[in-house]
Amino acid sequence: PKYTVMENANKGYSRRDFLGSAVLAGAGALATGALLSSCGGGVKSNEELGLPAMLDAAPDGKKLRAGLVGCGHRGIGSAINFLSAGPNLEIAAVGDVFQDRVDEARKQLREQKNIDLTDDKCFVGLDAFEQVLAADIDVVLLVTPPYFRPEQFAAAIRAKKHVFMEKPVAVDPVGVRSMLATAEKAKAQGLCVVAGTQRRHQRDYIETYKQIASGIIGKPLAAKAYWNQSHVWFKEREPGMSDMEYMLRNWNNFAWLSGDHIVEQHVHNIDIINWFSGQYPAFAIGFGGRHRRVSGDQFDFFSVDFNYGEGFSMHSMCRQIDECANGIGEVLVGTKGLTNCQNKIFDHDGKLLWEYDYAAAGGADGKLKISEYVQEHINLVTAIRTGKYISDAEACAKSTLTAIMGRTSAYTGKRITWEEMMKSDMKIGPETLAMGPVDMKFEVPIPGRAVV
Repeated sequence: PKYTVMENANKGYSRRDFLGSAVLAGAGALATGALLSSCGGGVKSNEELGLPAMLDAAPDGKKLRAGLVGCGHRGIGSAINFLSAGPNLEIAAVGDVFQDRVDEARKQLREQKNIDLTDDKCFVGLDAFEQVLAADIDVVLLVTPPYFRPEQFAAAIRAKKHVFMEKPVAVDPVGVRSMLATAEKAKAQGLCVVAGTQRRHQRDYIETYKQIASGIIGKPLAAKAYWNQSHVWFKEREPGMSDMEYMLRNWNNFAWLSGDHIVEQHVHNIDIINWFSGQYPAFAIGFGGRHRRVSGDQFDFFSVDFNYGEGFSMHSMCRQIDECANGIGEVLVGTKGLTNCQNKIFDHDGKLLWEYDYAAAGGADGKLKISEYVQEHINLVTAIRTGKYISDAEACAKSTLTAIMGRTSAYTGKRITWEEMMKSDMKIGPETLAMGPVDMKFEVPIPGRAVV
């Protein structure tokens, strides 16, 4: 894929300008007001902040039947997490492009949850998602590579299904705009949506967020977000594999399928800063490169400055290179103190102001009582059964766009604005999806030269 940037307007957004032009989602909008006012009056409740109640299990109710689309490792994990969320839950259909993936999902569901799916509930091919949606299900779990998310989410809402979908939710601005439009349709129909930005459903992050939204660190001044680790998996091309099969089986290494690792993985950390600050950045300036990857067309590393206006910026960095120093996390600094966003808050002298107590919350040894991967499904099922609407779709789409903005800046070497991204016609991927040869070039972007 190739990248272009519109003629750069050097106008930045002030926080007031930006918040006036951007539509903030649910809790994010509430958080903005809390942070900017820095008011006292105690810690705000989950209800006041638009957060779900953190139940240990979803309440019982009418059986909810789910269909799984995407039977890779994360897809199977999501199905198991859904079944672990509470009583009267079932996986009623599964689908994937590849037969061996479907076979593995059936095997794991049988061994782990005693669910034995018949052949007529298992679908294979590029259209498997349509067949899953046509089955007798109430909920669909969308866990395919991110490229497919906009089309499949739109189809799920047309089919009137509640949705769990993995992050990120698109790989380009056209896909993000599609997700935002579908999110509005889902809301209008009361169809609940939970995304795989699971930190928003993680108890220690939520309790820390409540402290921040109640004003304990004051107005945001600076932030950093980072995900540095060894190179993740890749697949060697086997004899006889077509272009499409090779890329789909190696999707994590192609930008058109994954969005590159700043979008596919680092979106988690970016999303936390957007959530905790209650804002989205006005522009990004970044760089990156590739030294040691052995497949695909992605960068090894990114370093991006996201500017939110009025002096508040986030340094974002992510790297996937073996034998280097690693670390994952977020930091938000305010006028009164700072936080690691997960479980600790300090003043500017280093004094601990607040810490999440895992033992008091039912956990032990720094571990949560309920895994965040199960909690997100508990929150989805609870919302469906209680009628208390929940949707992560808009927030996840906008954090995905933030990451795409950073990627585009690094690929091109240009200053990229939120406004440009929201108007961009960038759409990456093949013209048509079919198994067989693919007429695409996979050149690694060169900053300063990556233009259409």
